This record gives sequence, structure tokens and C-alpha cells, in this order.
Amino acid sequence: MLRTPVGDTRLRILAWLREPDRGERGATAEAVAARFGLPRPVAVTHLRLLTSLGLLCTARSTGRLHYRRDEVRIAQVARMLEKGW
Repeated sequence: MLRTPVGDTRLRILAWLREPDRGERGATAEAVAARFGLPRPVAVTHLRLLTSLGLLCTARSTGRLHYRRDEVRIAQVARMLEKGW
């Protein structure tokens, strides 16, 4: 799912959210859309999928939903993939 042509965008979103200035506070759907040149609904779809997979978590700040990487879950998934899942 993450390696499809659309999945490349999801991988880039995950990488971008790992950058130091994004790690703590995360990013809004609007910020993701602007950064990757996507319409907001497309960015929301990517973010919701990553959230449903458990790779992102959400928090409200200043009335907006912010998406952050769930580093614990990402590490768990990486370990599963290393074991041949």
C-alpha cells in the first residue's frame, strides 16, 4: 500500500513529518497540501489512510487537527516487515 505510485506520496509525507520542525507539533492537512502541491481533499485522504494504519496520530491545537508520526507504531511495523511479514 505504501509502495504504489500514490504510496510514494505517503512515504514522502512520512519523511517530511520526521523533520525536526515537524516532529513535535506535526502538520495540518493544509500544510501537507501546500508542501506537496495537492488539493486539500487528497492530502486529507492520504493523512486519514496513514492514521488508520496507525502510522500517524492526531491532536487538536489552535482548533486545527495536527498529524504527527507515531514513532512507536512505525518501529513495530518496521520490525514486523524485517521478520518477513
